[in-house]
Amino acid sequence: MADRFRTAAVDWEDVRFFAALTRHGSLSATARALSVNHATVARRLAALEGSLGAKLFKRRPTGYELTGAGRNALAAADTMESAAAALSRLEPDPELTGLVRITATPSLAEGFLIPRLVPLQQQHPALDLEVLADRHSVSLQRHRSDIALRLGRPEDGDLVARRVARVAYRFYAAVAWRDRLRQGATLSLIGFDEAGAQFPEAAWLRRHFGQARLSLRCNNLSGQIAAARAGCGVAMLPRFLAGDDPALVEVRLSETPPSRELWLLTRRDVHKTPRIRVVVDFLVQLLHRERSRFEEE
Repeated sequence: MADRFRTAAVDWEDVRFFAALTRHGSLSATARALSVNHATVARRLAALEGSLGAKLFKRRPTGYELTGAGRNALAAADTMESAAAALSRLEPDPELTGLVRITATPSLAEGFLIPRLVPLQQQHPALDLEVLADRHSVSLQRHRSDIALRLGRPEDGDLVARRVARVAYRFYAAVAWRDRLRQGATLSLIGFDEAGAQFPEAAWLRRHFGQARLSLRCNNLSGQIAAARAGCGVAMLPRFLAGDDPALVEVRLSETPPSRELWLLTRRDVHKTPRIRVVVDFLVQLLHRERSRFEEE
Protein backbone atom coordinates (compact mmCIF):
# COMPACT_ATOMS: atom_id res chain seq x y z
CA MET A 1 0.00 0.00 0.00
CA ALA A 2 1.01 3.63 -0.29
CA ASP A 3 3.42 4.95 2.35
CA ARG A 4 0.71 7.19 3.87
CA PHE A 5 -1.18 4.11 5.07
CA ARG A 6 -0.53 2.10 8.21
CA THR A 7 0.12 -1.38 6.81
CA ALA A 8 1.39 -3.41 9.76
CA ALA A 9 -1.80 -5.47 10.13
CA VAL A 10 -3.25 -5.55 6.61
CA ASP A 11 -4.96 -8.85 5.80
CA TRP A 12 -4.85 -9.96 2.15
CA GLU A 13 -8.42 -11.27 2.42
CA ASP A 14 -9.59 -7.76 3.41
CA VAL A 15 -7.81 -6.38 0.33
CA ARG A 16 -9.45 -9.01 -1.87
CA PHE A 17 -12.92 -8.04 -0.63
CA PHE A 18 -12.12 -4.35 -1.10
CA ALA A 19 -11.01 -4.91 -4.71
CA ALA A 20 -14.18 -6.91 -5.41
CA LEU A 21 -16.35 -4.15 -3.97
CA THR A 22 -14.78 -1.59 -6.30
CA ARG A 23 -15.69 -3.82 -9.24
CA HIS A 24 -19.26 -4.69 -8.21
CA GLY A 25 -20.27 -1.36 -6.62
CA SER A 26 -22.49 -2.60 -3.79
CA LEU A 27 -22.33 -4.87 -0.78
CA SER A 28 -25.03 -7.19 -2.09
CA ALA A 29 -23.51 -7.59 -5.56
CA THR A 30 -20.07 -8.21 -4.04
CA ALA A 31 -21.53 -10.74 -1.59
CA ARG A 32 -23.18 -12.67 -4.44
CA ALA A 33 -19.95 -12.68 -6.46
CA LEU A 34 -17.90 -13.99 -3.52
CA SER A 35 -20.62 -16.37 -2.24
CA VAL A 36 -20.80 -14.72 1.20
CA ASN A 37 -23.37 -12.55 2.93
CA HIS A 38 -23.26 -8.77 2.73
CA ALA A 39 -22.34 -8.49 6.42
CA THR A 40 -19.08 -10.29 5.71
CA VAL A 41 -18.25 -7.81 2.96
CA ALA A 42 -19.01 -4.89 5.25
CA ARG A 43 -16.89 -6.41 8.04
CA ARG A 44 -13.94 -6.97 5.71
CA LEU A 45 -14.13 -3.40 4.43
CA ALA A 46 -14.29 -1.98 7.95
CA ALA A 47 -11.27 -4.10 8.94
CA LEU A 48 -9.22 -2.81 6.02
CA GLU A 49 -10.14 0.81 6.68
CA GLY A 50 -9.18 0.28 10.31
CA SER A 51 -5.84 -1.20 9.33
CA LEU A 52 -5.07 1.64 6.92
CA GLY A 53 -6.49 4.41 9.08
CA ALA A 54 -8.39 5.88 6.14
CA LYS A 55 -11.87 5.88 4.66
CA LEU A 56 -11.81 4.14 1.28
CA PHE A 57 -15.38 4.78 0.11
CA LYS A 58 -18.07 7.42 0.27
CA ARG A 59 -21.47 5.80 0.68
CA ARG A 60 -23.77 7.21 -2.04
CA PRO A 61 -27.39 6.31 -2.83
CA THR A 62 -26.12 4.90 -6.10
CA GLY A 63 -23.42 2.78 -4.48
CA TYR A 64 -19.88 3.01 -3.14
CA GLU A 65 -17.63 5.78 -4.52
CA LEU A 66 -13.85 5.65 -3.96
CA THR A 67 -12.21 8.39 -1.94
CA GLY A 68 -8.73 9.68 -2.80
CA ALA A 69 -7.29 7.23 -0.29
CA GLY A 70 -9.45 4.53 -1.84
CA ARG A 71 -8.04 5.20 -5.31
CA ASN A 72 -4.49 4.92 -3.93
CA ALA A 73 -5.42 1.73 -2.13
CA LEU A 74 -6.99 0.31 -5.29
CA ALA A 75 -3.79 0.87 -7.27
CA ALA A 76 -1.84 -1.03 -4.61
CA ALA A 77 -4.53 -3.75 -4.49
CA ASP A 78 -4.34 -4.22 -8.26
CA THR A 79 -0.59 -4.71 -7.97
CA MET A 80 -1.11 -7.27 -5.21
CA GLU A 81 -3.71 -9.16 -7.24
CA SER A 82 -1.44 -9.23 -10.29
CA ALA A 83 1.43 -10.54 -8.20
CA ALA A 84 -0.79 -13.21 -6.66
CA ALA A 85 -1.99 -14.28 -10.10
CA ALA A 86 1.59 -14.49 -11.36
CA LEU A 87 2.56 -16.63 -8.37
CA SER A 88 -0.32 -18.99 -9.00
CA ARG A 89 0.96 -19.56 -12.55
CA LEU A 90 4.46 -20.53 -11.45
CA GLU A 91 5.35 -24.15 -12.00
CA PRO A 92 7.57 -25.83 -9.42
CA ASP A 93 11.07 -26.71 -10.53
CA PRO A 94 11.19 -30.36 -11.48
CA GLU A 95 13.26 -32.47 -9.11
CA LEU A 96 16.65 -33.19 -10.61
CA THR A 97 17.21 -36.90 -11.13
CA GLY A 98 19.71 -39.06 -12.96
CA LEU A 99 23.40 -39.85 -12.77
CA VAL A 100 26.25 -37.34 -13.01
CA ARG A 101 29.76 -38.80 -13.36
CA ILE A 102 32.77 -36.82 -12.17
CA THR A 103 36.39 -37.80 -12.73
CA ALA A 104 39.35 -36.32 -10.88
CA THR A 105 42.81 -37.31 -9.71
CA PRO A 106 42.73 -39.60 -6.65
CA SER A 107 44.24 -36.91 -4.42
CA LEU A 108 41.65 -34.33 -5.52
CA ALA A 109 38.73 -36.77 -5.41
CA GLU A 110 39.54 -38.39 -2.08
CA GLY A 111 41.38 -35.59 -0.31
CA PHE A 112 39.11 -32.69 -1.25
CA LEU A 113 36.01 -33.33 -3.36
CA ILE A 114 34.20 -36.33 -1.84
CA PRO A 115 34.18 -34.97 1.75
CA ARG A 116 32.48 -31.80 0.43
CA LEU A 117 29.66 -33.31 -1.64
CA VAL A 118 27.09 -33.58 1.16
CA PRO A 119 25.57 -30.09 0.58
CA LEU A 120 24.98 -30.98 -3.08
CA GLN A 121 23.24 -34.21 -2.05
CA GLN A 122 21.10 -32.33 0.45
CA GLN A 123 20.04 -29.76 -2.17
CA HIS A 124 19.24 -32.43 -4.77
CA PRO A 125 18.49 -35.71 -2.95
CA ALA A 126 17.29 -37.51 -6.10
CA LEU A 127 20.51 -36.80 -7.99
CA ASP A 128 23.00 -39.67 -8.19
CA LEU A 129 26.74 -38.95 -8.20
CA GLU A 130 29.58 -41.12 -9.38
CA VAL A 131 33.16 -40.06 -8.63
CA LEU A 132 35.92 -41.82 -10.54
CA ALA A 133 39.35 -41.27 -9.00
CA ASP A 134 41.94 -41.78 -11.73
CA ARG A 135 45.34 -40.21 -12.25
CA HIS A 136 45.07 -40.74 -15.99
CA SER A 137 42.66 -38.72 -18.11
CA VAL A 138 39.29 -40.40 -18.44
CA SER A 139 37.70 -39.81 -21.83
CA LEU A 140 34.73 -37.50 -21.78
CA GLN A 141 34.37 -37.87 -25.53
CA ARG A 142 33.63 -41.58 -25.11
CA HIS A 143 30.97 -40.74 -22.52
CA ARG A 144 32.87 -42.38 -19.68
CA SER A 145 32.40 -39.20 -17.64
CA ASP A 146 30.27 -36.04 -17.71
CA ILE A 147 32.55 -33.69 -15.78
CA ALA A 148 36.31 -33.83 -15.33
CA LEU A 149 38.68 -31.94 -13.03
CA ARG A 150 42.11 -32.08 -14.63
CA LEU A 151 45.53 -30.68 -13.90
CA GLY A 152 47.00 -28.86 -16.88
CA ARG A 153 45.49 -27.14 -19.90
CA PRO A 154 43.15 -29.52 -21.75
CA GLU A 155 44.01 -30.65 -25.25
CA ASP A 156 40.76 -32.52 -25.94
CA GLY A 157 38.55 -31.53 -28.81
CA ASP A 158 34.93 -30.49 -28.45
CA LEU A 159 34.81 -29.79 -24.72
CA VAL A 160 33.71 -26.82 -22.64
CA ALA A 161 36.73 -25.92 -20.48
CA ARG A 162 37.08 -23.52 -17.56
CA ARG A 163 40.14 -22.87 -15.42
CA VAL A 164 38.96 -22.99 -11.82
CA ALA A 165 42.15 -22.80 -9.72
CA ARG A 166 45.92 -22.91 -9.65
CA VAL A 167 47.28 -25.77 -7.58
CA ALA A 168 50.40 -24.79 -5.66
CA TYR A 169 52.99 -27.39 -4.67
CA ARG A 170 55.43 -27.24 -1.77
CA PHE A 171 57.87 -29.55 -0.02
CA TYR A 172 56.61 -31.15 3.20
CA ALA A 173 58.12 -33.38 5.85
CA ALA A 174 57.76 -34.40 9.47
CA VAL A 175 59.17 -31.93 12.00
CA ALA A 176 62.07 -34.27 12.76
CA TRP A 177 63.15 -34.29 9.11
CA ARG A 178 62.99 -30.52 8.85
CA ASP A 179 65.20 -30.26 11.93
CA ARG A 180 67.66 -32.77 10.47
CA LEU A 181 67.97 -30.69 7.29
CA ARG A 182 68.62 -27.57 9.36
CA GLN A 183 71.42 -29.45 11.07
CA GLY A 184 73.00 -30.28 7.70
CA ALA A 185 71.61 -33.72 6.90
CA THR A 186 71.59 -34.84 3.25
CA LEU A 187 68.26 -34.39 1.50
CA SER A 188 66.21 -37.56 1.09
CA LEU A 189 63.17 -37.33 -1.18
CA ILE A 190 59.91 -39.23 -1.48
CA GLY A 191 58.60 -39.53 -5.04
CA PHE A 192 56.75 -41.53 -7.68
CA ASP A 193 57.65 -45.00 -8.86
CA GLU A 194 58.72 -45.70 -12.45
CA ALA A 195 55.13 -45.82 -13.67
CA GLY A 196 54.64 -42.25 -12.48
CA ALA A 197 57.91 -40.90 -13.87
CA GLN A 198 56.06 -39.19 -16.74
CA PHE A 199 53.91 -37.06 -14.44
CA PRO A 200 54.88 -33.36 -14.63
CA GLU A 201 55.65 -33.21 -10.91
CA ALA A 202 58.02 -36.18 -11.18
CA ALA A 203 59.71 -34.71 -14.25
CA TRP A 204 60.22 -31.34 -12.52
CA LEU A 205 61.64 -33.05 -9.42
CA ARG A 206 64.04 -35.05 -11.60
CA ARG A 207 65.26 -31.92 -13.44
CA HIS A 208 65.86 -29.82 -10.35
CA PHE A 209 66.80 -32.41 -7.73
CA GLY A 210 68.15 -35.20 -9.88
CA GLN A 211 71.19 -35.61 -7.65
CA ALA A 212 69.17 -36.04 -4.48
CA ARG A 213 68.45 -39.51 -3.17
CA LEU A 214 64.93 -40.79 -3.86
CA SER A 215 64.76 -42.96 -0.78
CA LEU A 216 61.11 -44.00 -1.09
CA ARG A 217 58.88 -44.33 -4.15
CA CYS A 218 55.10 -44.64 -4.20
CA ASN A 219 52.61 -44.64 -7.07
CA ASN A 220 50.15 -42.22 -5.43
CA LEU A 221 50.12 -39.08 -3.31
CA SER A 222 48.27 -40.73 -0.43
CA GLY A 223 51.19 -43.10 0.01
CA GLN A 224 53.70 -40.25 -0.28
CA ILE A 225 51.89 -38.28 2.41
CA ALA A 226 51.88 -41.32 4.69
CA ALA A 227 55.61 -41.73 4.11
CA ALA A 228 56.29 -38.06 4.87
CA ARG A 229 54.25 -38.24 8.08
CA ALA A 230 56.20 -41.30 9.13
CA GLY A 231 59.50 -39.45 8.68
CA CYS A 232 60.74 -41.26 5.57
CA GLY A 233 61.89 -38.05 3.85
CA VAL A 234 60.69 -34.90 2.09
CA ALA A 235 57.75 -35.06 -0.35
CA MET A 236 56.59 -32.57 -2.98
CA LEU A 237 52.84 -32.27 -2.39
CA PRO A 238 49.92 -30.01 -3.34
CA ARG A 239 49.06 -27.42 -0.70
CA PHE A 240 45.36 -28.38 -0.63
CA LEU A 241 46.35 -31.88 0.46
CA ALA A 242 49.24 -31.23 2.87
CA GLY A 243 49.08 -27.57 3.86
CA ASP A 244 46.77 -28.15 6.85
CA ASP A 245 48.15 -31.53 7.86
CA PRO A 246 49.18 -31.24 11.55
CA ALA A 247 51.81 -33.95 11.12
CA LEU A 248 53.66 -32.08 8.35
CA VAL A 249 55.58 -28.82 8.07
CA GLU A 250 56.69 -26.98 4.96
CA VAL A 251 60.36 -27.35 4.08
CA ARG A 252 62.13 -24.64 2.07
CA LEU A 253 64.58 -26.02 -0.48
CA SER A 254 66.68 -24.32 -3.14
CA GLU A 255 63.85 -24.44 -5.72
CA THR A 256 60.12 -23.83 -5.32
CA PRO A 257 57.86 -26.17 -7.33
CA PRO A 258 55.67 -24.50 -9.98
CA SER A 259 51.90 -24.44 -9.62
CA ARG A 260 49.62 -26.27 -12.02
CA GLU A 261 46.32 -25.15 -13.52
CA LEU A 262 43.16 -26.98 -12.51
CA TRP A 263 40.53 -27.12 -15.26
CA LEU A 264 36.89 -28.14 -15.16
CA LEU A 265 35.73 -29.85 -18.35
CA THR A 266 32.33 -30.92 -19.61
CA ARG A 267 31.15 -32.43 -22.86
CA ARG A 268 29.62 -29.78 -25.09
CA ASP A 269 26.59 -31.97 -25.81
CA VAL A 270 25.56 -32.16 -22.14
CA HIS A 271 26.95 -29.05 -20.43
CA LYS A 272 23.55 -27.29 -20.53
CA THR A 273 21.64 -30.29 -19.19
CA PRO A 274 20.09 -29.15 -15.85
CA ARG A 275 21.61 -31.88 -13.71
CA ILE A 276 25.07 -31.33 -15.23
CA ARG A 277 24.75 -27.56 -14.93
CA VAL A 278 23.85 -27.82 -11.24
CA VAL A 279 26.88 -29.97 -10.45
CA VAL A 280 29.20 -27.74 -12.50
CA ASP A 281 27.95 -24.64 -10.68
CA PHE A 282 28.40 -26.36 -7.32
CA LEU A 283 32.00 -27.34 -8.15
CA VAL A 284 32.90 -23.88 -9.44
CA GLN A 285 31.48 -22.20 -6.31
CA LEU A 286 33.18 -24.74 -4.05
CA LEU A 287 36.59 -24.19 -5.62
CA HIS A 288 36.12 -20.43 -5.51
CA ARG A 289 35.25 -20.50 -1.80
CA GLU A 290 38.24 -22.69 -0.99
CA ARG A 291 40.69 -21.03 -3.36
CA SER A 292 43.07 -20.25 -0.51
CA ARG A 293 43.67 -23.98 0.00
CA PHE A 294 44.99 -24.27 -3.54
CA GLU A 295 46.62 -21.01 -4.51
CA GLU A 296 50.09 -19.83 -3.67
CA GLU A 297 50.37 -17.54 -0.68
